[in-house]
Amino acid sequence: MAKRNILLMIADDLGKQLGCYGNTKIQTPNLDQLASEGTRFDQAFTSTASCSASRSVIYTGLHTHQNGQYGLHNGRHHFTTFDHVETAPSLFSKHGYATGLIGKVHVGPAEVYPWDMRAESDSRDVAAVADQAFAFFQTSRDEEKPFFLTIGFIDPHRDWTRSGFGNDGEYDRVKKVNYTPEEVEVPHFVNDLPGVRYEFAEYYKSISRLDQGVGMVMDGLKQSGLADDTLVIFLSDNGPPFINSKTTLYDAGVSLPMIVKCPGSAAGVVNPNMVSYIDILPTLLEYSKHPNPNNPARIGRSFLPVLAETSALDDWSQIFGSHTFHEVTNYWPTRMMRNRRYKYHRNIAWRLDFPFAADIYGSLTWEEIRNADTSPKMIGSRLLKDYFFRPAEELYDINDDPNEVRNLAKDPEYQSVLEEMRTALEKWQRRTEDAWLYRDGVSLLFVRHHLEAGLEVPDRLDFDVAVPESKGQSKLSGDLGWGVAADK
Repeated sequence: MAKRNILLMIADDLGKQLGCYGNTKIQTPNLDQLASEGTRFDQAFTSTASCSASRSVIYTGLHTHQNGQYGLHNGRHHFTTFDHVETAPSLFSKHGYATGLIGKVHVGPAEVYPWDMRAESDSRDVAAVADQAFAFFQTSRDEEKPFFLTIGFIDPHRDWTRSGFGNDGEYDRVKKVNYTPEEVEVPHFVNDLPGVRYEFAEYYKSISRLDQGVGMVMDGLKQSGLADDTLVIFLSDNGPPFINSKTTLYDAGVSLPMIVKCPGSAAGVVNPNMVSYIDILPTLLEYSKHPNPNNPARIGRSFLPVLAETSALDDWSQIFGSHTFHEVTNYWPTRMMRNRRYKYHRNIAWRLDFPFAADIYGSLTWEEIRNADTSPKMIGSRLLKDYFFRPAEELYDINDDPNEVRNLAKDPEYQSVLEEMRTALEKWQRRTEDAWLYRDGVSLLFVRHHLEAGLEVPDRLDFDVAVPESKGQSKLSGDLGWGVAADK
């Protein structure tokens, strides 16, 4: 009987800068080939644009406010997944799978993520990574045991220099693919400036190295004779490491590449349905025929039934996002809902400046943008002041405004849309027991015992110092419905 193996490959800080996603300047033949052999999702979304947090969503099928991985795991940040949460390596190990991780881990604690083989590394030697994967494939084949292997590539994350992407290393069997600043495509979310072009040329080089690694891994899978029995998923944890993308819930940070090759499924499919990273673990569990695939806290669902779909289905037409931290000093909790046409952001701590990730602050891109001889200052097509100082609510018409710069939240014409999306978002927050569902500037989750005892809370998002009284105000009413069923 054929084994139902799983190979999950996660790029680090990769946006849609791939040939198969329409970029004509970059060379990514191996990922383009993988897309031609499987399904390319055009509307795949992480629920948060931060490395550790996004990976925790992939491995748990839970949003970060559910699983506790609120921000980065490493160093002083030290955010960790709750001890009681079920994770992919644990679930598959109990299911009789050989589990392994090669490369970047970036989640914890280790006992919650018990990979059988954990080869943690920050190496960009993609040939060496592929060799490790090949050895894992052979062992699994020889032991006649199904496997779940994750490869956490380091590319194309920035390195520790101001504008580098790990391109100084020399590796056997890895070709350097060079790009000039003049030939790159500058995306809409940043400015077309010399330093930006230089950084994107370096970013492209790192992406092409990643692409070679994917090709080598896939070659090893074929040489092992396991390709026809293996579900392959390639994706990225979050968008490019540039301002206006990574750490934001704008599409530049959360709308990401995802390619899926499933045994027996159609090839060359371009799937327009909206899928979330909370759907990945349910998909893996269904594919593996796991005996206990259901957990009431997981509200994602398997996308295997729609993998070959080429039309947009009504049942796959909305996603939600949840971001709270990046680095420990980057507290800026925000929640998001997106459907095919509109995007709604609820910025809980909107009175705070939007914070910088350290690598983005130190980049040439930010240095050039802030010192550009222009007035007003812009970040891409967004006013610089609108990036740093955001209102409590944002609403965008994605069809007319894909860059999310014209906020319609206070436009009378769109009030019904705003109210509908606000209601849907809050229903989702209750369903997922989100501690950042606020009224009158306080978490309803943490004061619910007072509500049950008769506390009356003004029905407004934020505390109003000009009108501090609770008496005479419209009060929060009705059953808050924590944990009740809701749409994904």
